[in-house]
Amino acid sequence: MGRKTFIQVILPLRLEWDPCYYLPEGMQAEVGSRVRVLFAHKEYIGAVSAVDVVPETAVERILPILSVESGLPQVLPEEIRLWKAVASYYLCSVGEVYKAAYPALKREQEAVEAREQERLEAKLEALRTKMEKARRADTRERYADAARALEARLQNQESLPVLGDVDLTPVQETAAQRIREAFAQDKTVLLEGVTGSGKTEIYLKLTRETLQKGRSVLYLVPEIALSRQLEERIAAVFPDVQVFHSGESAARRRNVATRVREAGPYLVLGTRSALFLPHHGLGLIIVDEEHDTSYKQDSPAPRYNGRDTAVMLGIIQEAHVLLGSATPSLESLYNAEIGRYAKVELSERFHQGEQARIQIIDTVAERRKRGMEGSFSRKLLHEIQATLDAGEQVLVLRARRSYSPSLQCTECGQIPKCPHCHIPLSWHRQPDRLLCHYCGHTEPYTGTCPSCGGALQPIGAGTQKIEEELKAFFPESEIARLDSDTPDNEEAAIIQRFAAGEINILVGTQIITKGFDFDRLNLVAVIQADSLMGQQDFRADERAFQLLEQFRGRSGRRGKSGRFIIQTREPQHPVYARLQGGEADLLSERKLFGYPPYTRLVHVILKDPNGKRIDFLSRELRNALLAAFSETDTPPSVIGPYAPVVDRIGDESVRQIRITFARNKALPALKQRLAQAVSDFGKERKYTAHLSIDVDPA
Repeated sequence: MGRKTFIQVILPLRLEWDPCYYLPEGMQAEVGSRVRVLFAHKEYIGAVSAVDVVPETAVERILPILSVESGLPQVLPEEIRLWKAVASYYLCSVGEVYKAAYPALKREQEAVEAREQERLEAKLEALRTKMEKARRADTRERYADAARALEARLQNQESLPVLGDVDLTPVQETAAQRIREAFAQDKTVLLEGVTGSGKTEIYLKLTRETLQKGRSVLYLVPEIALSRQLEERIAAVFPDVQVFHSGESAARRRNVATRVREAGPYLVLGTRSALFLPHHGLGLIIVDEEHDTSYKQDSPAPRYNGRDTAVMLGIIQEAHVLLGSATPSLESLYNAEIGRYAKVELSERFHQGEQARIQIIDTVAERRKRGMEGSFSRKLLHEIQATLDAGEQVLVLRARRSYSPSLQCTECGQIPKCPHCHIPLSWHRQPDRLLCHYCGHTEPYTGTCPSCGGALQPIGAGTQKIEEELKAFFPESEIARLDSDTPDNEEAAIIQRFAAGEINILVGTQIITKGFDFDRLNLVAVIQADSLMGQQDFRADERAFQLLEQFRGRSGRRGKSGRFIIQTREPQHPVYARLQGGEADLLSERKLFGYPPYTRLVHVILKDPNGKRIDFLSRELRNALLAAFSETDTPPSVIGPYAPVVDRIGDESVRQIRITFARNKALPALKQRLAQAVSDFGKERKYTAHLSIDVDPA
């Protein structure tokens, strides 16, 4: 019997090490091979991370692998490098990142390839049909070029069809040239462009240039709905754009992974999960709306930020990274301020239109003089009617979905709460039910108090009620609603109908503020804007400003000056002053109070159904962390344990400990010390399953 070859294998588990196995005689594997192994008496498929290793445990205790899974794609070295970088920064295991990157095993690769072949053949047939129906010769020729390129792909020739160039205005071309110059210096670029300035055209121009050089492009967006609108726009130039997000079927996502792995150059449009595709030859990574909190993964691990992970991926792939936003995050502005990023500004709107005029309506004053009807001031209703009379459209933002965010008994004052989370239940009229927006608990709506039988009265108005009120005010108008209660299969249709002018008024939550471009939209309005600021979070004002500025930019496209109306109980709030051009230096404020980006935050989160146990052990963990940092030169601030705003989710109590680190060279080592202290505590107290770490919490 010859010498055994030992390998290390990444498993989709929360492990602090890569388990060691040996290759049975006759089996061969290399870094990236997918292998089937036994771990703790269960079978797993892992990825080989190292070969010819020297075991640290007794050789006789090391198990053989069960098989090399030749039918599964090999993991690329660049993928493993990204997994390790993410695990190191976000203080989780490489196995947890692997599990996120490969959530479903990719079996029967031949079947996957066959499905991709069928999709391409169907697309080719559709192009041929369009070519036959095209009336103009130049249109027929464009479709013919695309068809020839697809035929080449079906014959395994690498090609990416492009239907045309992208024309930029002089201002856009100047910005694009500054971006190219920064790329030449290997700088990540922050493109700050006012809403409607044409950032997308710049993205597409740079995408075309990158593909022409034979390099691939990853185009990230924060939300699926935004991806769906962009897909059609991008496909007009790049018909073979690959779309990857959780709204696509598992088969379709596997097809995209196969396309990315085996061909090039490619263009992928996706949400944050697209970062973990088997990328190779990337030349450009675009992160659109880089400020958006949807880029942050809250749970489970890895709790990563897609924007920052894109920068990591860019380093690994030697790709340029372009971050774009009309309202950049303070973290990105800080990185530009210290020279880590190059900042390029685009201050002119694409169609020469002015920013929407802002009108602040004080609802307290309006109610005092009887100028309110339900959730709407008469002033706003008048403006909506004038907009409709002009044949234009209206977008209404209400940050809370449901019919009413909460209910209260008129007799005893009780507010029905979720039995699992202890937060108010929201009343949804379609269908008639009470729903917890945190754990999903639902129960029938009876209209009576469960304690005394008194009548339940709605408190506040959600999007469903706003939609109902608008239908009563404007019965002749077509009114629709778009929020997270909207079925996935109806989202795209609603957006398309609004874009086509078939819907006059669209009501929605934050989803309607992001990136949409509608020709006929001339009035945007915010109902109960105070709820955007009324959050116990040091980022609340920044996020409110970003959301309102983004929403403002939806109005007045195509050279028109739109209108932006905000209904609020607090018209003097500094966020509104900043919207109107007032000074509000949020970076200086963050520095003064020691908040990010001048420091780094990490939350240690505890969850436990036993209230007494979590209170005791969270205090014990705090003491353990203080002890772990006591001998360091620059110990971080440790605050807590404390109960967050929502202190119970799904029958589990929640406690947090906040650790604030100074930004210096000791930071990486201190973060690892934190991770080790939490791990040691979990093992000693047999409490590991109740603990998690969130680096750079949103």
